[in-house]
Amino acid sequence: AARKRRPKGHFAAGAGRPKRPRGAGRQLEAGMRGILITCNMNERKCVGEAYSLLGEYGDLLYGPEQFSDHEERLSGSDREEDEDDVEAALKKEVGQIRASTEQKLRRFQSVESGANNVVFIRTQGIEPENLVHHILKDMHTTKKKKTRVILRMLPISGTCKAFMEDMKKYTETFFEPWFKAPNKGTFQIVYKARNNSHMSREEVIKELAGIVGSLNPENKVDLNNPQYTVVVEIIKTVCCLSVVKDYVLFRKYNLQEVVKSNKEDAQQNPSSLTEQNSEVVKTETEEEEKSSKEVKEENK
Repeated sequence: AARKRRPKGHFAAGAGRPKRPRGAGRQLEAGMRGILITCNMNERKCVGEAYSLLGEYGDLLYGPEQFSDHEERLSGSDREEDEDDVEAALKKEVGQIRASTEQKLRRFQSVESGANNVVFIRTQGIEPENLVHHILKDMHTTKKKKTRVILRMLPISGTCKAFMEDMKKYTETFFEPWFKAPNKGTFQIVYKARNNSHMSREEVIKELAGIVGSLNPENKVDLNNPQYTVVVEIIKTVCCLSVVKDYVLFRKYNLQEVVKSNKEDAQQNPSSLTEQNSEVVKTETEEEEKSSKEVKEENK
């Protein structure tokens, strides 16, 4: 007897299953540099916005990205879409694609961050802190909104394992460009941990502040008007670090907030701007929730 015909689409790759998140197959790990981005419940759209925004400013600062062959001419988002289709391909083909990706790293490439509503864009051949600062400076000046789901965009200049001994050893060298004598500056430390319960916030802050002080005794904590903000973002077993400027002026690097009008901005400059801060360790939860609600309102 003839077998019953299968319903149309029965053999379609991925039928009935949700698409893999962008960056699937590539994990955030120690040794990477890039940009950590928080978003409003839509990681796929966030990655698309990130590629567009970073590509625009990356081309302005560093010139158009150079490609060696046709494969590399695919945009970052196109490569991600291709990976959804690769699921049903032979293991050999998947291995070849992954090997090719590793050998020919693009300027921007998303990887799995390990936390919900967080996207990590690995960078190659650029300085994340310079690029992100340039983006925020331009948006702050023009007040032109360029994203809908991206909330905060933090440059990550270095990563290490999220264990106290590893962090202490790593930051002794990592902090030198900003804080080792004769360099000096006032600073604050902001801390956020996701999917990690073994790190002690107080211990991390105490140890890192101590290391900054040991590099030059003239480095001082300033909670109102710091020259530098040390950003510590821990996700699972990876510690992401950066030292940024104008953290207060640029609304804690929140792209939704930085474009809002503020009379004080016209009267103050980065060196004179102050903000009411009560402690060295600060979380961004309340501000992110506020921005997230506003973005949701616009998307309705």
